[in-house]
Order: sequence, then structure tokens, then C-alpha cells
Amino acid sequence: MKKITLNLFILTLTVSTYGFEREYVKGAVLTNKQEKTVIELAKKAGIKKVAKILSHNMFPSPFRGLRVEGVEQIKNHKVSYEALSISHGEWLQPGAKPRKGQIQLGNFWAGKPYTRKKTILWVDEKEYRAGSVQGITIEECETILSLFLRGEYDHNPEVSEKALTQIDWTKPSRFGKQGSSISVGFPHKHPGEGFFDLKVKLDGKKLNINKMFQAVP
Repeated sequence: MKKITLNLFILTLTVSTYGFEREYVKGAVLTNKQEKTVIELAKKAGIKKVAKILSHNMFPSPFRGLRVEGVEQIKNHKVSYEALSISHGEWLQPGAKPRKGQIQLGNFWAGKPYTRKKTILWVDEKEYRAGSVQGITIEECETILSLFLRGEYDHNPEVSEKALTQIDWTKPSRFGKQGSSISVGFPHKHPGEGFFDLKVKLDGKKLNINKMFQAVP
């Protein structure tokens, strides 16, 4: 197993009583008053209703950033929602200012929203979401995911058994296929502890992990 070292962070997740979710990293938490400002800024930028506010570290720098996400739109297997990256003057380098065309409210500013998409997968009548699905069918993704969830897979000798027990199979991040080569991604069971990239072979209902790459903080 090959390890790739990355700087990641631990998330704290709470459900707000104000109708949206909060997902903040340590040292980047907004007050209720600041949240109201951020929501108002998001509305001015074009997001009618905020469903989630998130903060993140901007490694390798010491700065932090913000993102808000709008209400999801679901059609068949596709989920889409508007997202907006927001700058907070207190979390950036001294003297940081909005760029031309950005909207400012208090000590926060932002540009224009962008669209994010996810794919819904169904296994045993339960919904899972993948951030990216490229070159592979929904059916193949669901078959692979179901085999991982049930533990019905084999692996080459160089793939670590211990590492496999650390993977959160319930949160697939991506599925990709080029020719007969399939790659899939999953996070660590503990937020902020990294993620795994797997090279697999699917033969009917038989799944084998050929290679594993692990990114760790």
C-alpha cells in the first residue's frame, strides 16, 4: 500500500435550530450574528435559501475559508445545489480585500455562486451519494458499492487488511472507469484522518482490489 501525506482537518458537525446545518473546523466557527450576515450575503449573491454553512482550512497556509450551500434539487439519480465561496477578513492575511465585482457585507465578501453535483446510488433500498461518477454506469457503481458494504471482495496480497478496516464504505467520494480500469475513492472512518483510492476489477459479481493508495494527514 502506498501512502500519500496530506494536510487534512477534523470537522465538527451540528444541526442548527435555524433550519440549516453547520460544519465548522476548529478555529473557524461563526457566531450567530456572523451567520446572519453570511446568510444575508448569500442571498444578495443569488442563493435564496442557505441549507448549510461550512468552514475549511486553507492548507498549507494558516488561513481559513467559508462556503455556503443552497437547497438541493434532485432529479432521478442526480443531485445539484448552488454553492458560494465566502471570504472572511478575520481569517485571511492582513489587508485582504474584495476583488472587483465581489459583493461585501460587513467583514465578509463573495463572488458568484457555482453549481455542485452528486450522484445518488441505491443499495438495499438505502441511499448513498458519490461526489463524482465518470465513465462508469450507475449499475456498476451500485454493484461495487454493495459488494464493499457486504464485505464480499478479494484483494491482492500487497493490499493491507488493516487499512481496509479503516475505510468508511458508506461515503463513496468517486467512481471512475477508463477502459477496463476502475478506480474508486472513500474517506477514512474518522473525519480528518485521510482518504483511500482503490484500483479494482469487477467481473460479474466478483470484485477484487488490485491496488490501494492512502492519503493521511
